Amino acid sequence: MRAIISDIHGNLEALEAVLSEIKSKGITEIYCLGDIIGYGPNPRECIDLVMENCQVTILGNHDQAALFDPDGFNAGAERAIFWTRTMLEQGDPNGNERRWEFLGELPRMKREEPFLFVHGSARNPLNEYVFPEDVYNQRKMERIFGLVDNFCFQGHTHIPGVFTEDYNFYSPDEIGHQYQLETTKVLVNVGSVGQPRDGNPKASYVVIEDRTVHFCRTGYDFEKTIAKIYPIPDLDNFLGDRLRDGR
Repeated sequence: MRAIISDIHGNLEALEAVLSEIKSKGITEIYCLGDIIGYGPNPRECIDLVMENCQVTILGNHDQAALFDPDGFNAGAERAIFWTRTMLEQGDPNGNERRWEFLGELPRMKREEPFLFVHGSARNPLNEYVFPEDVYNQRKMERIFGLVDNFCFQGHTHIPGVFTEDYNFYSPDEIGHQYQLETTKVLVNVGSVGQPRDGNPKASYVVIEDRTVHFCRTGYDFEKTIAKIYPIPDLDNFLGDRLRDGR
C-alpha cells in the first residue's frame, strides 16, 4: 500500500492528523505531490514532517514561489508566500538551510510505471489546473491525456476525484470513495491535506492498494489552525475561515 498526499499548505494540524492515520493503517510509503507551504502558519514544521515521512516529494507552485518569486498569484497568496519565505529565513539557521536545500532539489514530476506523479498536470506539472468542469474542454483534456501513458496522480485544485479518458469526472462520493485502475487512462486528483475546497473540511488523501485507489478523509482541529492564522497580518483571515467550510 502507498499513500499519496498533496497541498498541505503549512497546515500542521491537518498534516499531523493525516500522517497519524496513514501510520495506523500500516502504510510506510508516502508520496507528496507538492505545495507543502503557502497559506498556512507552520511552513517549517510541515517541511520537516514531509522530509521525515515522505519517500517521494514533488515540487508545487507555492514551493517554487517561495524559492523564487510568486508569479500569477493573487494579492493574498502573494503576501502569504513572502511571509512564508521570511519564516524560512529567520530563527533557525541550520534547519532553514536544510529546508531550502530540500525544496530546491524537488523534481517537477516522477514516473514509476504505470504511474505518473505531478502537482498540476502532465502538460504543465507545476501550474496547470485541471478542474472537474474541464471535462467539457475536449481539446485540453485530449492534450493532457496524450501525455499520460496509464495513470496520473495530481493535486493543485484541492478537489479530489477521477477524470476518465472519455471525458467524465467522478467525485469520491459518486464512486463509493474508491476506484479500480484498469486498462484505460485516468487522472486522479488526491485532494488537499491542508486546504480542501470541495465543501468538506476534512483533510483529503488517497491510498493505493494493488490497483484500487481509496479516497480518504481525516478530521482535524482546524480551529487550532485558524487561531494561528488570525494574529498574522500577512495571512488573510479568509485563509483561516475557509478551513471551516472546506472551500
